[in-house]
Amino acid sequence: MAIREEQASHVAELAKLSFSEDELHQFTEQLGEIIDLVETLEEVDTTDVALTSNVSQEINVIREDQPINDTSRDALMKNVPESEDGFIKVPSIIDEKEDGA
Repeated sequence: MAIREEQASHVAELAKLSFSEDELHQFTEQLGEIIDLVETLEEVDTTDVALTSNVSQEINVIREDQPINDTSRDALMKNVPESEDGFIKVPSIIDEKEDGA
């Protein structure tokens, strides 16, 4: 399927992309090739192919979560990457050096 540069330009605009004339010409060709490939795939007969939701036979080997009913401060602080004076230390999100802050 041939795609016109106006159509490729519209797709680029939707994606908030801007191209020079040479780039738009190249993008139009590439987009046309992609559309041709998809059209070729649509011609493949999949009548007797079973539906699959997962093509891999891998099984999740991660351990199951084991909930622990410990809500103590000490248990919480064991999982904190950085603490100070018994509080969780986090990066500052307010820069007081900027004007108006």
